[in-house]
Amino acid sequence: MTILPTKLGVNGLRGTALVAMLTSVCSMGFCLFGYDQGVMSGVVISKYWLGQMDNPSTIMVSTITALYDIGAIVGAIAAAFTTEPLGRKRTLIIGATILLIGTILMGSCVERIQMIVARILTGIGVGYITSVTPVYQSEVTLPEHRGWQLCCQMSSMLFGLMIAYWINYAFYFYNGPIQWRFPLLFQCVFAIYVIFVTMFMPETPRWLIRHEASPARGIEVLARLRNLPTDHEVVVKEAQEIIDALELESKEEGSWGDLFKSGGISANRRFYLALGIQFMQQLTGINIVTYYAPTLFESSLGMSQEMALFLGCWLQVWYIVASFVTWYTIDRVGRRKLWITFAIGQMIVLVLEAICVAVDTPSASIAAVFFVFLYEAFFTWGWMGTVWVYPAEILPLKIRAKGAALAAAADFLGNFLVVEITPPALDNIKWRTYIIFAVFNAVIAAIVWACYPETSGIPLESIDDMFRAERSETSSEQDVVKGSWTSALQWSAVPRADLAVQRARAERRTRTVGCGGMEEAAIASSSVSNADEKVAKVSVEEREKMAEERMETVES
Repeated sequence: MTILPTKLGVNGLRGTALVAMLTSVCSMGFCLFGYDQGVMSGVVISKYWLGQMDNPSTIMVSTITALYDIGAIVGAIAAAFTTEPLGRKRTLIIGATILLIGTILMGSCVERIQMIVARILTGIGVGYITSVTPVYQSEVTLPEHRGWQLCCQMSSMLFGLMIAYWINYAFYFYNGPIQWRFPLLFQCVFAIYVIFVTMFMPETPRWLIRHEASPARGIEVLARLRNLPTDHEVVVKEAQEIIDALELESKEEGSWGDLFKSGGISANRRFYLALGIQFMQQLTGINIVTYYAPTLFESSLGMSQEMALFLGCWLQVWYIVASFVTWYTIDRVGRRKLWITFAIGQMIVLVLEAICVAVDTPSASIAAVFFVFLYEAFFTWGWMGTVWVYPAEILPLKIRAKGAALAAAADFLGNFLVVEITPPALDNIKWRTYIIFAVFNAVIAAIVWACYPETSGIPLESIDDMFRAERSETSSEQDVVKGSWTSALQWSAVPRADLAVQRARAERRTRTVGCGGMEEAAIASSSVSNADEKVAKVSVEEREKMAEERMETVES
């Protein structure tokens, strides 16, 4: 009989290899998300799909497409009920399985009702996946690597989106149902990978320590992730931080009501921050820009449908290439600076886009295409990966699973609302629609500056300490929090978090220098030992020589 791997995963994977496999699973989950977002753009224009659906009206096509987001909201909320009791690993498998079923139903669809049900199921699966993977990744990753490894998920999402566009373009030249069935069924490959590989992965140390009677298995997984013995000081320290954080958070019984209670660590405010940042991501205007792109390429520039699709493919290539910059910046620059900087940048680009659309000349149309590419770069540099990283970081462990799931639901809700209002807005107020979203970006930048603390590089367990009601502030914190005119406009946790980030970076530098110093000391000690050995060797040789000379003298 075959025994499935336990919550500890397989024994052969440790350290970097284990973290890499976990990252690949979480990234593949977001690849599914991106692929499913992009694949319908080519399916809904296929005459063979339209014929199979009995030539639905434009409103019905929009409804079939939008039901995906409704399903994703349901899936994200459902994940909030299952991620904590079942664990991150099993919840991810459930989500990928639901998505696989929905994909098979879509690819084998013979009529409209089946497609509607399949779209909802696929959305539910994506809701599960996007809710649990950021939590799963953040709980197995070192603080200094958390940002860029979660950015792998975002780049994977864009990779899935790009693949969907190119597959749609490739099958545009095929006649028959294969033109839309193959692109829909192709995502089964990603879902099967997630299900199979996740079975051999461990549960997170934080979940095991919290839900099992003994912390032993959680510490064992932690040791595997760090590739160290279970009694190593790094493992012991990190495990103790997790246990201390759990004790701090267990003052009140865990429930849905905890989302709206402070619990001594501002848990409710942190939950609102998680909801807000993901909802605001959609208000930045990414969907309105990508919505206008195919229309711009085809009508304003006079391109054929084939050429417009081809340029759309290259737009997605640029999107993913630009995303790799965030791998470097997210942990070095931080979340707040990227949000504020690129929200302002997006505001400026949207104003320029509005001007180009209003002018409506060939030169202005070319400039509008340039601004579409520039906007997508700004969005991925500032608002793509960082937004999905933040909820898993800012939320306390006790409500992390529920809060992250509801934050993902807020993202899908924002996406649904923007997609619904965009077509009538562009039809009725045209270029002024871009001005509305430009104003949104300005307001968002101000909200982030005033309310959102930095989290990059801070251990998840240490974030709780910044929000403890009974903590005593250091003199440096008091100077920063109360010593400037901005203190009346900014939440006190914001400057306090900036100091915590500086301390965390200083500690890492100290550890690095310390390790280097220890190596130098070891080398120096080794050199001294070698010198002593040489001196001792010379002394022995000299004594032997003197003894031989004395013997010769006596004999003579």
